[in-house]
Amino acid sequence: MCGIVGLHLRNPELYPRLGKLLTSMLCEMEERGADSAGVAVYGDPTWSPPGTVTVSVLESGLTAGELSEALTAQLGTEVSVHQADATQLASAVTDVEELKTAVAEIAPEALICGFGQDLAVLKGVGHPRDLAEAYGLRSAEGWQGVGHTRMATESAVTPGGCHPYAVGDGQCMVHNGSFSNHATIRRELRRKGVEFDSENDTEVGARFIADRMIEGSGLEQAVDALAENFDGFYTLLVSDRDSFAVVRDAIACKPAIIAETEDWVAMASEYRALAELPGVEDAILYEPEPNRIYAWSRKQAELKEVAIA
Repeated sequence: MCGIVGLHLRNPELYPRLGKLLTSMLCEMEERGADSAGVAVYGDPTWSPPGTVTVSVLESGLTAGELSEALTAQLGTEVSVHQADATQLASAVTDVEELKTAVAEIAPEALICGFGQDLAVLKGVGHPRDLAEAYGLRSAEGWQGVGHTRMATESAVTPGGCHPYAVGDGQCMVHNGSFSNHATIRRELRRKGVEFDSENDTEVGARFIADRMIEGSGLEQAVDALAENFDGFYTLLVSDRDSFAVVRDAIACKPAIIAETEDWVAMASEYRALAELPGVEDAILYEPEPNRIYAWSRKQAELKEVAIA
């Protein structure tokens, strides 16, 4: 049992309140998972400064100042590093792959837990309420946020083992449930050269989506392919910097609810995570149907529903 939440803001006047709203949503899911918690925030000017790319780093073994100095010297361009609890957010005006490579060379034992433009990923072990405070999540800004509280049923309880899994450029995924055939798909992806950071089944799903998008699929197409290839019981929330998608398996035994207003779209494992959102009393509320993708984007604000073949 885990808790997932997501918030996509349609009204720019709400962008300064993203962190406060996401904190409330995440903390309401603490009883669904108190092992660890993580968030992905799109658009915070401190965590992912405009015009830069950001790489989220765990366990570098260096202070923020040391990592900044080493990366700046390595790349020959200024790299700022912001410390948010256990996560270091390295940002620079450069190519994201060059920044990732530099981090790997300077801190080979570190885990890169997210990367891309406008994206910051923070992950840690502990109680969700304590972690939200340590992250400084309440003060975050932006247009979109995703969060997860974990109750581990397989794989280690470590910062790297918690969600979100952000393994593609600007992409992330959170997951409530389990994939029964993840070992088979992991082997198939490894044969293609895909590398893994954990034994978590969620990472297999995230790597699968990232691989499909590298091959040219859009977010909805990649999620559709996952639903066709993965067995199990799950609710997924998948995002990139422009899109936000929700899908449940064919049986839909894992809970989920979606709420929409003119100002925002939100989803959560339970309604209580939505109860403090502004205007929720006037929201359209519904439970997502099984085997159907619900997707929104900044470019096309209205809901797009796609039945899975």
